[in-house]
Amino acid sequence: MTLLSTRGLSKSFAGLRAVHEVDFDLPKGEVRALIGPNGAGKTTFVSLLCGRIAPTSGQVFFDGRDISQMPAHGRIGLGMAYTFQITSVFARLSLFENVALAARRRVQGAAAVEREVLTALGKVGLTEAPERAAGDLSYGHQRLLEIAMGLVQAPRLLILDEPTQGLSDAEIAGFKALIRELAATTTILLIEHNMSVVMEVADRVTVLNFGEILAEGTPQEMHANADVQAAYLGTG
Repeated sequence: MTLLSTRGLSKSFAGLRAVHEVDFDLPKGEVRALIGPNGAGKTTFVSLLCGRIAPTSGQVFFDGRDISQMPAHGRIGLGMAYTFQITSVFARLSLFENVALAARRRVQGAAAVEREVLTALGKVGLTEAPERAAGDLSYGHQRLLEIAMGLVQAPRLLILDEPTQGLSDAEIAGFKALIRELAATTTILLIEHNMSVVMEVADRVTVLNFGEILAEGTPQEMHANADVQAAYLGTG
């Protein structure tokens, strides 16, 4: 069963073609990595999926429903959660309150919210000092806080844009373990430059280049693909 798909999805900015005629299918229960060189259109594509920007043409479907014109908050209500390359935590609020704001979209009551928040913080390794201001965290830990804000919504689809940027090697190892755990219940779309993460956690990989899908397949197939090596790895 396909959870998320696009048909002919395109976006241009003042004549610049950022995403062009993308047909994309993400089955339920899959961990999909989206990779490509800088400027390939990855973040624009994800922004179209999430409803942060409107397409120039084409359609987005979620669980068989056309959501092309649905605003971002409506898509969140359907079960989509996402983090973006630029952190969007509330710097002056505590870690706890940042996650609680997201939790209250789904659960009611102080005790239930607290339980869900502490569980989400625990999954990303941020249970120490939950009353600390989010703005005091390192960049990498702010990324983890954003992931907790996504997890607490119990999403059907979790979209993560460069989640391991700024993380230490140990934290990246923890992130890989987290993705493996989440994969049992959540469909995941992961934009990631760290190829060890891609190779270890993704079921399949989609490669974007110049706003178009260059190739799709298993991580091993993409690693061995000459076109992918030329475009993404700078070889050939």
